[in-house]
Amino acid sequence: MSELPKWHGTTILSVRKGGKVVVVGDGQVSMGNTVMKPNARKVRKLGDGSVIGGFAGATADAFTLFERLERKLESHNGQLLRAAVELAKDWRTDKYLRNLEAMMIVADKEVTLILTGNGDVLEPIGGVASIGSGGNFALSAARALVEYEPDAETLARKAMKIAAELCVFTNDNLTIETLDSSN
Repeated sequence: MSELPKWHGTTILSVRKGGKVVVVGDGQVSMGNTVMKPNARKVRKLGDGSVIGGFAGATADAFTLFERLERKLESHNGQLLRAAVELAKDWRTDKYLRNLEAMMIVADKEVTLILTGNGDVLEPIGGVASIGSGGNFALSAARALVEYEPDAETLARKAMKIAAELCVFTNDNLTIETLDSSN
């Protein structure tokens, strides 16, 4: 029995610079070598709008995790780091959540975090983080541009353009969310 092709591809990038934090995601959803949808929204505001997040992986799994994170934010008075650590604990130990296949980047005015199903809650250095199939391309481009481009959103757009040119599972149909940042 042959296996169905896997859903694949996403690039999510976060840039923190110049008093702003940006999370941007491409819109492409691929199944095998076929583009199934060019305009998916993989980035959104969470909770009361003070947190933004993007996901890579299975869509239903990611929305389950976003919902869980929103509940953790409510129970921890909007403290993103605390909510993320509690979600990561559940994600790693809960039998149902453990099978979810997704990664997330979440950010508020103070911190940017990468969350994984391995229980990782990682704070990237230099204000730049990326996940997904085109993540390394976007991350490399953003790091190269960070000294030369003062505006976080412009930097993120340029880095995503480069990722879309290099990764066949990434397109230039972007969803962008921005928050004012204390950093």
